[in-house]
Amino acid sequence: MLVIGLTGGIASGKSAVAHLFAELGISIIDTDRIAHQLVEPGQPALESIIKHFGPAIVDHEGKLNRQRLREIIFANPSDKQWLESLLHPLIRTATAEQIQHATSGYCIVVIPLLYETWPNPLLNRVLVVNCEPKIQRQRLLLRDDISETLAHTMIAQQANTEERLSIADDVIENNGDLDQLSADVLILHNKYQRLLDSNG
Repeated sequence: MLVIGLTGGIASGKSAVAHLFAELGISIIDTDRIAHQLVEPGQPALESIIKHFGPAIVDHEGKLNRQRLREIIFANPSDKQWLESLLHPLIRTATAEQIQHATSGYCIVVIPLLYETWPNPLLNRVLVVNCEPKIQRQRLLLRDDISETLAHTMIAQQANTEERLSIADDVIENNGDLDQLSADVLILHNKYQRLLDSNG
């Protein structure tokens, strides 16, 4: 199994790229989705989060208040570090299990914070989705309906473009339209198929 790690800055277009690979029949493993499942009501990770941040971190239904948590961790780096040290090992274990069940010749693992958690022994290659900072900020404001200040903070606290590109085997520049993105994904899909064939 050829395992491709898909990463990129927030609002760079990772989900759109993953969706296009899925349309080509490729198994997609989304670590954000795994993280969401780990903090569902009744899960041990959520209990740890409540113990650390207090009962106000969940809503009246006992579900994690993600917006509140996001505001806290982006304002307090030590809290962000604590949360990552709790969740990242659990996410990696669940990811490894899902890779075993992938049904396509290669699979894509979407890992937003790949550089921040590098190295990752589960991966054979890294694909970085890159876009211009101005476009990234516009997409983030539009998508999440947040303040410019929070958008700036969220982007600033992630790895920068140079850091992400330093671990890249492949890069998609996502500054254009969906047709261009589809064409770029198809080129990489064919490349990955050739890699599979050459490895027998």
